Amino acid sequence: MHLIVKPRVTINKDSSCRKALFLSQLTGINRQPRKIKALKTAKPPPIAAAVSLFCLLCALAHPAPLFALGIRLPDQDAFATARGNAFAATADDPSAIYYNPAGITQLDGANLSLGMYGITYASRFTGSSDSINSQQQWAALPQTFSTLSFTNYHLAAGLGVYSPYGLSMEWPNNAPWTRSGQSGRIDYFRLNPVLAWQPCATFSIAAGAMLDYSQAELETSTPGFSLRGRATDPGFNVAILWHPLPQHSLGLMYRSATDMNYQGHISYLTPPPYPQPPSEQAELNFHFPQTLVAGYSYRPSRNWNLEADADWTDWSCLRDTSIQTPSGSAPLDFNWKQSTIFEFGATRCFGNGWRASAGYMFSQNSVPSASFNPLIPDSDRHIFSIGVGKTYRHLSWDAAYQLGYGPARSVTADNNSPNGSYEFFSNALSINLGWHF
Repeated sequence: MHLIVKPRVTINKDSSCRKALFLSQLTGINRQPRKIKALKTAKPPPIAAAVSLFCLLCALAHPAPLFALGIRLPDQDAFATARGNAFAATADDPSAIYYNPAGITQLDGANLSLGMYGITYASRFTGSSDSINSQQQWAALPQTFSTLSFTNYHLAAGLGVYSPYGLSMEWPNNAPWTRSGQSGRIDYFRLNPVLAWQPCATFSIAAGAMLDYSQAELETSTPGFSLRGRATDPGFNVAILWHPLPQHSLGLMYRSATDMNYQGHISYLTPPPYPQPPSEQAELNFHFPQTLVAGYSYRPSRNWNLEADADWTDWSCLRDTSIQTPSGSAPLDFNWKQSTIFEFGATRCFGNGWRASAGYMFSQNSVPSASFNPLIPDSDRHIFSIGVGKTYRHLSWDAAYQLGYGPARSVTADNNSPNGSYEFFSNALSINLGWHF
């Protein structure tokens, strides 16, 4: 095997940002700054204390998942969230495992990222005579990403634990659509090991396995029943990252569909008008979509990174399904459609490792009016975000704020809810701590 010797480059510490974010403009040069021998008086980063604090935050976090952009959860890293999640063609931190795992070949040594995304949100229904607000919800979910590079073999491995989907919505008891659901919840967790290879200095490819676990709940008051079930299913993801020119990079990421066959029980909260056991086994098959993300990043200078991404979701896989029980079945009509999230982001690097980012996302709605359900009041969404971060020798942090707004969407001639309009509002905060060993 032939070793490729890369030239060393001296980096001004004041101009470095995001671990030399813009060094990819120089072909064949490692994007991480060279390690500098620590002074004897320097203290190591308080990793153990920070990990303990992160675990405490996870324990205190509300267990319910988030409700945003239908049931997609694209916000898996504070730096990416600040950029409107336009990160597929940059992908230069451990969260690349989610956004574009081919990007982990840009990282040296061992890296760890611990993050938390928290959100408060609500929907409002306005009918012909009155309006109803959903229960104010808040939720938080942690994300963990780690990578390890094998420089001599041009390989990098990574492991991510995160939630790509989630749903939590509850309406008051006097909502006029209790037959279609009063409250609903989906928990979805993914274990995602990946392996990336860099055959040349400007091109990387990656593949990974997706090991998914999910549980779902649905409760109605008229008729009164509660459904709970669990499911698992594997999948895969593949990606490429290409730097055709020093100031340009392209990223492409594909995730396979998963099929969750929820197995559980249905409990009848009010006696039906016919003989029925109080509880029985139930089964619900729910299709989660394949996704494809394409991104383009332009770096006009060492201090700027501009990116635009298109994130396509094939929700057309979710058609008609039903709750199956020994005593019969209850149909559920979805008939969702394909949709795309358009993402735009910019990052400006300053001296001493500081950086600031801003982003915007436009998410097309996935739920047609004919099968609209108040438990998933999807609509076109406008998402605005800003963030700030700083990189130290072995430690980095990022924080982002996100504002979401779904303009009033009118729904008419619908079987699941009365005629009217729905609006959506959300506020979110994302934080990340990262270490480079």
